[in-house]
This record gives sequence, C-alpha cells and structure tokens, in this order.
Amino acid sequence: MYPRILVPIDGSATASRGLAEAIALAGALTASIRLVHVVTELPTLSPPLSPAALQTLRDQLYSNGESILHDAMTAVRAAGVAVDSRLVEALGAEAGERILEQAAEWPASLIVCGTHGRRGVRRILMGSDAEYILRHSRVPVLMVRAPEASAR
Repeated sequence: MYPRILVPIDGSATASRGLAEAIALAGALTASIRLVHVVTELPTLSPPLSPAALQTLRDQLYSNGESILHDAMTAVRAAGVAVDSRLVEALGAEAGERILEQAAEWPASLIVCGTHGRRGVRRILMGSDAEYILRHSRVPVLMVRAPEASAR
C-alpha cells in the first residue's frame, strides 16, 4: 500500500511524534522510511556577521541536522525498519518545497509529518511547512498533530 514513507524531521517533539507514527506504519506495512532534514536560510542578523562567523553558523546548522538524522535513523533501525536519510538545503526556497522535491525524487508513496496545528494569526505569521506539503503533495500525506494541538 505505502512501501516508501518519507518523514521530514527537524528535531522537534512534533516531528518526533510524526516519526513514531511512521515507524509504526512502516513496521506494519513492511515499508522503508526516508528521513529528510532541511537546513533553512541563515537568520538575518544585525549587525551582519563576518564571513567566518557565517561559515561557523552554517557549519553548526549542518552538524545539528546530521545529529537529528543520526538519532532518528537509530530509532528507525531499532524498530527493524529499513531507513535512509537526506540532509538538504532550502536556501532561497521554502522547506516544504525541498521536502516535496525529495518525495518526487525518491519516489515516496506517503509523506508522514508532524504539525503544530496552528490556527489564525499564529499560522499566518509563522507559516506552516506541513500545510504547504499537504496542499502541494502529489502523494498522500498523513499529518500527526502535536499533543497540545490535539486538545483544542
């Protein structure tokens, strides 16, 4: 039914909840998982950072992403599910765009992602990669809400 499940992760509790759901689903379906972590644009700081400081910040973002992927891969493997991962950049693009590119390239049969379930002004101000994925995906998307969103 869904032999290839793509799971975007960012190290948040919400993403971890989505990952747990994907692991359970993959185990039941004998599916494989691809984990995707997106390194987003560097923050604009004032005063601007030196090129060396910017490179250090960029290196830290990549190192953090690799750590998030490593921890998630360990959890997936411990469940006996086949897994691989990708660390991708979203410089100049939305994270959701990069996730959908990965889903098309692999190709994924399902995307499982956590969502904060923001509404109203908070959603407008903060945006939602999960909403972008849901609106633009060509494959089914399973949204897993944060515990605090489920109580609303």
